[in-house]
Amino acid sequence: MILDSINRLQAYSTLHPRFAKAMEWIAEANYNELPTGEIKWDGDDIRAIVIHDQLVSEKDSTDYFECHNTYIDIQIVYEGTERVGWKSRTNCLLPRGEYNTEKDVLFYEDKPELFFELKPAHFTIYFPDDVHAPMIGDGAIKKMVVKVRV
Repeated sequence: MILDSINRLQAYSTLHPRFAKAMEWIAEANYNELPTGEIKWDGDDIRAIVIHDQLVSEKDSTDYFECHNTYIDIQIVYEGTERVGWKSRTNCLLPRGEYNTEKDVLFYEDKPELFFELKPAHFTIYFPDDVHAPMIGDGAIKKMVVKVRV
């Protein structure tokens, strides 16, 4: 997992062959003009999900403690403060069900090892080994989740 300020996003553009293009689009996007929902920037290889929603309780989020096999998540917060739970997949022992290929998600019964806050103008990158429980807190959030095919 990577946690950093949005003004340092380009520093990570060489970590994956599709990151440079994804990060260029993130930098050029006028978040206030993007419609809520899914946007395909590069077919199924790079897509974004714009979220304007209410944050949830820690229990509600950790009930869906998740990771992905097909996509890397770049999550950027624009408004609100989000608390996130995290644990390395290598330390997770209790998968809940099977990996859902269609939705690219595997849930775990495990609990996060640590929590952190993501504030406006900050981002995280979750790789397939990063099990995460986002969207914890009170109030509303505006964020974008950019899905980059592994």
